[in-house]
Amino acid sequence: MNLKIKMKNVLFLDIETVPQEEFWSNVPENSQQLFSKKTAYQRKEDVTPEDFYERAGIWAEFGKIICISVAYFKEIDAERSLRITSFYGDDEKQILLDFKNLLDTHFNKGYHVLCAHNGKEFDFPYIARRMIIHQIELPAKLNLFGKKPWEVPHLDTMELWKFGDFKHYSSLQLLTSILGIPSPKDDIDGSEVTKVYYKDKDLDRIVNYCEKDTIAVAQLLLRFNNEKLVELNEIVKV
Repeated sequence: MNLKIKMKNVLFLDIETVPQEEFWSNVPENSQQLFSKKTAYQRKEDVTPEDFYERAGIWAEFGKIICISVAYFKEIDAERSLRITSFYGDDEKQILLDFKNLLDTHFNKGYHVLCAHNGKEFDFPYIARRMIIHQIELPAKLNLFGKKPWEVPHLDTMELWKFGDFKHYSSLQLLTSILGIPSPKDDIDGSEVTKVYYKDKDLDRIVNYCEKDTIAVAQLLLRFNNEKLVELNEIVKV
């Protein structure tokens, strides 16, 4: 693709989200009514809002972020490494504050960009909406007000693969498979995150899954740009 971008200036990321409450009965009545209206179009006639609530995590109004994994390239003495770290836990506001601090202090230059798979439709707006809900001032990289399309500092690997075909959707798993990239889906998938979080209470497993997706996004961008893929010995957890 010849993206003409330096990989060291890209912050790759992925988020994992769950419904705000484990049980429908814990959702305030007003929120139940609003969720019912919000999902009326997506639900089949025989599916109740309560049955559909397990999917509430995909909407920022009814879900919450439990993990943000980020990765970036660093080169020391011509040796390349992909550094990866995660912000996670039960305190969503702290997760968002830690992520904001990273953007404000280390990825705040004009040449820095954020990259995620389907990030423009999901990850970036979801993070921004949850920040507003928690009354957190948006970092510059997420504040798009007044920006022209070409000024938005976001890359989306799914959008890049579309090549202008706006009706086309390709999952991260599909692209890694056809492009010869090690699959990140060797444990759980997105549909299982809520169960693993609330039932199994295994947040570490979710973080591991989120980090694998983040690495896969970095691999995709390298592949799109015909650059050498990251080897396991080049990945460093920080």
